[in-house]
Amino acid sequence: MPNSSENVRQVQLLIFDLDGTLIDSGLDLALSVNAMREAMGLHRLPHEEIATFIGHGVVNLMRRALGAEAREEKIQKALDFFLAHYREHMLDNTLPYPGVITPVDELKGRTLAVLTNTPVRFSELILEGLGMAGYFRYVYGGNSFEQKKPAPVGAHKLMSDLQGPPRATMIVGDSDTDVLTGRNAGIWTCGVTYGFGAYTLEKAPPDFMIDDLLQLPPMLANGKR
Repeated sequence: MPNSSENVRQVQLLIFDLDGTLIDSGLDLALSVNAMREAMGLHRLPHEEIATFIGHGVVNLMRRALGAEAREEKIQKALDFFLAHYREHMLDNTLPYPGVITPVDELKGRTLAVLTNTPVRFSELILEGLGMAGYFRYVYGGNSFEQKKPAPVGAHKLMSDLQGPPRATMIVGDSDTDVLTGRNAGIWTCGVTYGFGAYTLEKAPPDFMIDDLLQLPPMLANGKR
């Protein structure tokens, strides 16, 4: 993180995770995972279990969803089915979390970006479908770079794109993946407690923790938790 004497009031670049932070996509992801499992002759999994698989990219999602069946040829078959199904159904139930649009709108005087491990085109289509795309100057996904979060390459690219130093950059997300991304990039980290990866924040505590994204604008304005 930036030097402890520095203050988050100087943050100008905000990097948001997507699933579990800006949008509640858990149900559509779970339904597509279970559709894939049924097509592969497997039983359905509880949605709560599938939620613990999310956040590390779609290939890892398939690997974990297949479990003991996760041989490479089956992973590719599962991936092909899942991507086709999810592309058709990714906006059936997915919505912004309550209270997300207002603070994002309040923060539009800063530079906002999305960095997610979800494939970039899917991320763009979801943001467009929810009327949120206009808030974000850049959207990078799990296939935008050679390495996914928690590797810092995406955060570094955004800082390079926008000529922003680490002390003026913060990542906001619901999981340890986001916090570790921030640590690896040397930037501020903010965890949200409402997303489906929030249980992982105990093992990777962020610099700041909020229960509602509405808390983010005043936190940045005041420079404190």
